[in-house]
Amino acid sequence: MRLLYANGTRGEHAASWYAASAEAPGPYPALKGELRADVAVVGGGFTGLSAALHLARAGAKVVLVEAQRVGWGASGRNGGQVAPGLNMHQDALEAKLGRAAAEGYWRIGQEAVALVRGLVEELAPEADWQPGVLHSFWKAGEAEEAARYAEYLRRNYGYESQEVLDEAGVRRFVGTEVYKGGVVDWVAGHIQPLAYAFGLARGAEAAGASLHEMSEVHRIAPEGNHVLVATDRGRVLADHVILGCNGYMEGLAPKVQARVMPINNYVVATEPLGARAAEVMPRNVAVADSKFVINYFRLSGDGRLIFGGGESYGYRFPRDIATKVRGPMEKIFPQLEGVPITHGWGGTLGITVKRVPLFMRPAPGVMAAGGYSGHGVALATKAGEIMARAVGGDPGDFDLMARLPAPPFPGGPLLRTPITTAAMMWYAMRDRLGV
Repeated sequence: MRLLYANGTRGEHAASWYAASAEAPGPYPALKGELRADVAVVGGGFTGLSAALHLARAGAKVVLVEAQRVGWGASGRNGGQVAPGLNMHQDALEAKLGRAAAEGYWRIGQEAVALVRGLVEELAPEADWQPGVLHSFWKAGEAEEAARYAEYLRRNYGYESQEVLDEAGVRRFVGTEVYKGGVVDWVAGHIQPLAYAFGLARGAEAAGASLHEMSEVHRIAPEGNHVLVATDRGRVLADHVILGCNGYMEGLAPKVQARVMPINNYVVATEPLGARAAEVMPRNVAVADSKFVINYFRLSGDGRLIFGGGESYGYRFPRDIATKVRGPMEKIFPQLEGVPITHGWGGTLGITVKRVPLFMRPAPGVMAAGGYSGHGVALATKAGEIMARAVGGDPGDFDLMARLPAPPFPGGPLLRTPITTAAMMWYAMRDRLGV
């Protein structure tokens, strides 16, 4: 079974509220015949679109190929949260890679958020940037540790943009009593991610990039002094190739695929809540909580609750996504019991063993980035810009990101999925038991 075609209808965006509320560009033609390019970009999500945009603006001849539609994968299905930093805390990065490297990762994380916000304002104002992401905690000990880390960032990195909340403070932001504390990051924000992806595609096209949908890449190989990118009906000969396939790397780059694991997550949108929206979310921030199988939610522009939660293992999405997600949603918001859910959809993201992104050169002339592990809106956009600069002769940030630990998943091609699934099911069970 090919993951690209395991769920949904080929060539159609998921039946999400995002797709229902955004106007898609294109459709862009499938790749036919042979094209010559400075850079071939594989993948039409945030990574690929950002790379194509920045390369084209720098004067490169760019051809982007996407197996489905631009924004079709995780880029167009996620929770829309745009937060700085990596999943690994700065003190841990310092201990592992040194203070200078950790400062570089901090800078890149801050630049990533600023880049997204600027591109939303320029290319996709309909993506509706809203400030604030609240990290909320189920246990008092977790909240205390988060408060200590916020103080660490203030003291060591001069970061004054976080607001530490006690249990009562969280209730000023979220209409629930389940959380024991939280930290709001006011540099972070949230957007309509598919509208943003569409804006990036329009921007890349306007800058001169050639975009091609319904063009699955089957082979990437050296050919003379170039790199060949081959699809069913066409081929691109390029000086450089950028892979932005994330969880959909099947067969293209084994070294990358061994280190990026696809997992599924699920999102629903309620009907517009009207006056109840202010009771559920008194402040219009996005929220991500401390469960291993994370719950994340925010309000849409028309007052719906967009809620992500629930988990499953294997390639197939569940038949009834709304029922799967309703359970964790109503545990946090019992006042929404029975609220109509108008849209439910799944998405496939990429994770790494260490939950930090993977940057690597898997073959001569080829660069790849992925495995954003839930931080993809900001990091994928920045990854595209970083790889564009590397192609242009400035590889410093790419090389720094490539220093992040990126071991392959244990078990090899046959066993990595069951081993990782067993581990994740264990942590999911701990979530449910509250331990």
